Amino acid sequence: MGHQKNVTEFVFMGLWTNKEIELLFFVLFLLCYLAVLVGNVLILLTITCSPLIEQPMYYFLGHLSFMDLCYTSTVVPGLIRDLAAARKTISYSSCMTQLFTAHLLAGVEIFILVSMALDRYVAIVKPLHYMAIMNRRKCNLLVVVAWGVGFWHSIALLLMVLRLPFCGPNQIDHYICDVKPLLKLVCKDIHVVSILVIANSGMVVVVIFLVLVASYLLILYHLRTRSSAGRRKALSTCSSHVTVVVLFFVPCIYTYVLPAGSENKDKEISVFYTVVAPMLNPLIYTLRNMEMKIAMQKVWARMSHQ
Repeated sequence: MGHQKNVTEFVFMGLWTNKEIELLFFVLFLLCYLAVLVGNVLILLTITCSPLIEQPMYYFLGHLSFMDLCYTSTVVPGLIRDLAAARKTISYSSCMTQLFTAHLLAGVEIFILVSMALDRYVAIVKPLHYMAIMNRRKCNLLVVVAWGVGFWHSIALLLMVLRLPFCGPNQIDHYICDVKPLLKLVCKDIHVVSILVIANSGMVVVVIFLVLVASYLLILYHLRTRSSAGRRKALSTCSSHVTVVVLFFVPCIYTYVLPAGSENKDKEISVFYTVVAPMLNPLIYTLRNMEMKIAMQKVWARMSHQ
């Protein structure tokens, strides 16, 4: 290998330096993680064990819950373990694995959210052609595309980081192996790489967010002609989607649009998309959704009778 890579492990500086606060958050994040597991497993069970799976909206929601489960599980168990540990270390290879996996799953999740927006757009703007446009084959294709795009994004990021020399300090000012805190440890000029990271992550997230906002604005525009009952139902569904999109995208944009050297609250803000959003998604989608509640009760009743 032509470049130095003396660093064999990294040390996380974590979210807090105070031990009492760390223990408090150890309990808090443990409860949050359990809530993520329970909430998303419930949604997955409800959708897969009921006729809701036939509807594109719920088919994508099932995939979103699965992504939330996987994504949170690549980040939060390590965070919880480190909060209780005296020394928070991770090997170089584990760090690169976490970087790749977290970006792959987050990339897929973003494109699942795009598919959900597309589904609502077609349902409201072209209701007569809805079943023809959003058939199961197209839904499967959208999920495959989501995985393809997620893989392309994360492999590009990983290959970029693997070529960087880490030879000096190995303390990551974060609780996960992410590209920006890692760039601060590189012992060469990172201007070009920093721009590439912003292009790969930051600008992509901004563009997708703007596309999503535009699609929901178009939906609102088309709802003017609907009856009040139809409008209410569509608004209820779309407001859930918009809440989830904002919760996930706004912290992402804050994190990835600013260059690596700048002083900002990346690690605190990132808690929103690693812990808070996956925990709230099941609540957001079920509390305001009658179909989901009814399906949940039926599945629950069927399981309790067995």
